[in-house]
Amino acid sequence: MHFDRELDVRGLNCPLPILRTKKALSEMAPGEVLHVLATDPGSVRDFKAFARQTGNELLSSAETNRVFEYFLKRRPA
Repeated sequence: MHFDRELDVRGLNCPLPILRTKKALSEMAPGEVLHVLATDPGSVRDFKAFARQTGNELLSSAETNRVFEYFLKRRPA
């Protein structure tokens, strides 16, 4: 999947992955896609809730070898 920026938060635990994601998205233009790599198993529910609460779109999420991968689209302005 195409993305405009990548954020590696592997090794960090809640709430740091979400806080860093929020900061990264705030620096991006509406419609741009952020690719996030995380290792916190709790991030699965956290990213779903974050997208629902902020209006940013969770395009996809997957897990490979205990690494969680998320693609978030920045909400319109």
